[in-house]
Parts: sequence; structure tokens; C-alpha cells
Amino acid sequence: MTPSFAAAIDQLNSIILGKPRQIRLALACLLAQGHLLLEDLPGVGKTTLAHALAGTLGLQFQRVQFTSDLLPADLVGVSIYARDSDTFRFHHGPVFSQVLLADEINRAPPKTQSALLEAMEEYQVTVDGKTHPLPEPFFVIATQNPQYQIGTFPLPESQLDRFLMRLELGYPSVQAERALLAGEDRRDTLAHLKPCLTAAEMQQAQQAIKQVKLAPALLDYIQALAAATRSSERFSYGLSPRALLGLVSVTRAWAWLENRDFAIPDDVQAVFPGVAGHRLQLRGRGQADPRVAQELLASVAIP
Repeated sequence: MTPSFAAAIDQLNSIILGKPRQIRLALACLLAQGHLLLEDLPGVGKTTLAHALAGTLGLQFQRVQFTSDLLPADLVGVSIYARDSDTFRFHHGPVFSQVLLADEINRAPPKTQSALLEAMEEYQVTVDGKTHPLPEPFFVIATQNPQYQIGTFPLPESQLDRFLMRLELGYPSVQAERALLAGEDRRDTLAHLKPCLTAAEMQQAQQAIKQVKLAPALLDYIQALAAATRSSERFSYGLSPRALLGLVSVTRAWAWLENRDFAIPDDVQAVFPGVAGHRLQLRGRGQADPRVAQELLASVAIP
């Protein structure tokens, strides 16, 4: 880990109090070139964390409030006729940013949610038959409320699978909550946030984590976890190869943040619930949760 990333972690910890593990997991997700889904109750800091990540990493940032009347064109942009040139000119939507905050993504209807699929997978959007590349790096940080709340549309499996990790923040500890109540307003803190990194440094770090070594035995362990999900009668289906590729990338990122150039089983176990929790469907009960992933880790032996 570079000094710039250490400074970034310190700054994020000063804004999101009492959540050092979630902050490190969020950074590992972005280092692995993945998209991040924050799911929790309203008011626990999901949007604040997204703002803090964008500001700390020094990336161009756009926020879209997802609502039931949001249209795909509101995200990707629209072609408008220009009389002076007798042509249609494409006006870029907010998706053309390095960090897109999709706030309360599951309050928008499925048609609008699906407008992000191409952007998240191929880092481009196609409008009127023309392909437009997105800036680099490109991240989607989405927040969503629990599905049982009024006015939410559940994300389809194909959309969920585009998110490399899903994290929950939860309530702060008593000490962290007291410091939050006695400290500066979070909006004022975010307004004076200074970047600790540049986009170039972020891209260099993304290349650096690819050099982190994974021993064959560790790959055996990852495959054993996948096999356990595919053979278990508890789940409707197991982890896909794409999920395993994402798990490998986040494992490398976590090891890099731990100042190692090699990964160990502890790294896999640290990131596995965030990668697998939203991809596993319990038979007859719908989406699983991180606790199920923890039980799976306990049932598979480390080679």
C-alpha cells in the first residue's frame, strides 16, 4: 500500500466513524475495478461514504437520485436536434463521470436500472447506434434500501451480478455515535474534503494489485468454496466463474492493502461475504445475506 492510500484510509475513517473494515472493503472493491453496492437502512451513512470515497480519491463525481419516474435517457444522455448544423448532437448524461453515485437505485423501475448494465460491464454506452466510451477509471457506487421498504423494486440477478461487492454499514458503536453527535456536521466535512489521490495514482494501484501472487493451494480453496455453493441444496444456484474472477481480484486488493505481495486464506475470508452474499439465492427464500456466506466459510476446510 502506498502512502497516498494510507492517507486516504485515514481521511475516510475520520468521516465514517467506527467502520474501518467497511471502508477497507470498499477501497478493495474499487481497486479491483469493481462496482460497489451499499445496502442498509436509510440514515446510516451510505451516501456519505460514497461522497467521501469520490472526494478522497480525487475522481470526477456525479450523483443521480433514482426515483420511480427516472428514465434511461436521464442517465446515459440524449441526442438533441441542432438547427444550426441540421444534425443531432449527443448530450452526455451523468453516467459519463469517473464515479457515478446511483442513490437509492432500487427506487427506479427495472427499465432504468437496466440502462446501467452496458456501462458497468463494458465501460461504454450505446445511444442511437453509436458507442460512447466512458471515462477511466469508472465506478458505480449504488445505495439501496432493504427490499421490504415501501416503493422499492428488487434488482434482478443480472444487475446484482454487475456489482462486485455488496456491503452493509450497520449502526455505529456507542463511542462512534457519540463522536459523531459531538463533532462537525458531516456535510461541512465533505465540503472541505481534499483529495488524497489522483486518477493516475488510482490506475497505477489497480495495475499493482495484479502482481499480487496467489498460490495454487489458494486457488484450490476458492474453487472449493464455489463447489460448495454449486452442490448445496440450500442454494438455487452456485457462484459463477465471473464471481470467482471478482473474488480473486478483491483478494489481491485486500492483500495489497495489507502491505503484502502475496495472498493468504485470511484475505479470501475477509472479502468472501461481500462478493458472495448478494449472489447466493436460498431455495424458496430469495436472496441470502452475509451470515450465510460466513457459515459457508466455516464449512469448507482450508487446504
